Amino acid sequence: MLIEREALCALIPHAGAMCLLDAVLAWDETRILCQSESHRKPNNPLCKNGQLSAVHAVEYGAQAMAVHGSLIGNYKVTQGYLAAVRDIELYVLRLDEIVEPLRIEAQTIICDERHLMYALNISAGGKKLVTGRATVVQVS
Repeated sequence: MLIEREALCALIPHAGAMCLLDAVLAWDETRILCQSESHRKPNNPLCKNGQLSAVHAVEYGAQAMAVHGSLIGNYKVTQGYLAAVRDIELYVLRLDEIVEPLRIEAQTIICDERHLMYALNISAGGKKLVTGRATVVQVS
């Protein structure tokens, strides 16, 4: 692991259980690969009635995007909002049923001081779980 949870969480505005990522496995100027096991934790703040919908994989991807931006030095997300989600494909209904760690890959499409657009690919055990694109707009 290149970056473990505590250092990783310091790079984004999320704290405690809302920091969903556990580690950065790899990164370069255009992509990041993170890992998480928080999808199986009963205290996951995104769970409802003990279940974690696959749609919440977008938040895992958005956090990977924020970490990537901090690491490449283009920006540090202090406050932003998810402005758009496009072409999301869910290959499973729930994440809490996935036994293996999640692998969250985010590939840069646009990355500047105010706008982030990444292609997302969330998988586990070699199985594709969720794909799509997300756009985050940073608030000044």
